[in-house]
Amino acid sequence: MRILIADDHGIIREGLRLLIDTQPDMEVIGEAEDGLIATRLAKELLPDIIIMDISMPNLNGIQAIQLILHENPNTKIVVLSMFFNRAFIMKTLDAGALGYVLKSSIFDELLRAMRTVAANEHYLSPRIADILIEDYISRLGGAGDKSVAGGLTDREHQILQLLAEGKSIKQVALSLNISPKTADANRRQIMGKLGIFTMAELTKYAIREGLTSTEF
Repeated sequence: MRILIADDHGIIREGLRLLIDTQPDMEVIGEAEDGLIATRLAKELLPDIIIMDISMPNLNGIQAIQLILHENPNTKIVVLSMFFNRAFIMKTLDAGALGYVLKSSIFDELLRAMRTVAANEHYLSPRIADILIEDYISRLGGAGDKSVAGGLTDREHQILQLLAEGKSIKQVALSLNISPKTADANRRQIMGKLGIFTMAELTKYAIREGLTSTEF
């Protein structure tokens, strides 16, 4: 199996590469430090499996998954994340990921996940499976909730992430090849949809939804 590792922490990429390369049936063919690089390498290298972090700069993992699978639906993606929020998990599965493993898991579990998704089957860490089962039961009882983020478009999610990472309106506009006026209009529309009125609140919301983290 040809593996691409996408994670913004170099020490994690290096550790995963060393461990994976000990497996006789696996080979790490590339590393990506953000979502944009991951999408480019996925197109160039055509990996069998991508280990994908979610909270990455420039383009988060969920958006990267969507773009990658649009180009090559045969690629299998295992999310490796510290997040275990229900709405967040559902977004990654809806985007097309077949596996979801917590970073607190041991390496053997990640190996099981990769071999499982290689067979076109789903793999969820036990903690993740428990969360989804609890959610299913709560929905049967009418107690389910909806994430507000579902009302944002893909472009609005991308702008939200860039703003939460500290980018100015001009920098957002340059990154997305749009005018500053359009970027600012989108910012106001996002804040209106979410009922948020300050950048501090917007950043907290993006962190809570897993679109970014405080580590950039």
